[in-house]
This record gives sequence, C-alpha cells and structure tokens, in this order.
Amino acid sequence: MDFGKVVDLMNKQEIELFTENAELLKALAHPVRLCIVKGLLENGERNVTCMQNCLELPQSTVSQHLQKLRSAGIIKGNREGLEVSYYICDERVKELISILFKQI
Repeated sequence: MDFGKVVDLMNKQEIELFTENAELLKALAHPVRLCIVKGLLENGERNVTCMQNCLELPQSTVSQHLQKLRSAGIIKGNREGLEVSYYICDERVKELISILFKQI
C-alpha cells in the first residue's frame, strides 16, 4: 500500500490529531521554549522576571516565547496583581520532555 492510499484512508479525526500533534511539536521546536518548558516542569510556576533572569534574555524575548507556548495550549498563567506566574497545563508535554531529556 502506498502512502497516498494510506492518507486517503485516514478519517477526519485522525487528520485533526496529526495536525494537533504537529502544532504542539512546532511550538516546542525552539531551544528557548524547550528550556522554559523544562524549567517550569522542574521548578513549578514561575513569572516572567524569574525566567528572564534564569535565561539571561530580555523580557520582551521571554514574553514572545511564552505567547507561543500559551497559544499552543502548553502553558497557562495565574495572575496575582501585576504578575503572571506560568505553569504547564498539557500532560503530553510532560511526557515529551521526559523522553527528550531522559538520561542515558
């Protein structure tokens, strides 16, 4: 069976799943975003200032990466006054990071 026939046999639900997974991987496909996600998993909720200091990047750069992670549904934020603390909300990401950074 060739690849074209396999694609033809996929139903709409399967195609949506492939699309969702591709979007998730695309959102994680940057070293800074991987670092942010890994840091949140290891250290729990953190605000932008904390991440900015750890990453040694401008606040605007960190915020742009956080926006991409938020848009992909990977993180959510808790607002307390003027600060927002971010946390991982997608269980699939926890598994992916575990696999990616598994010690050999």
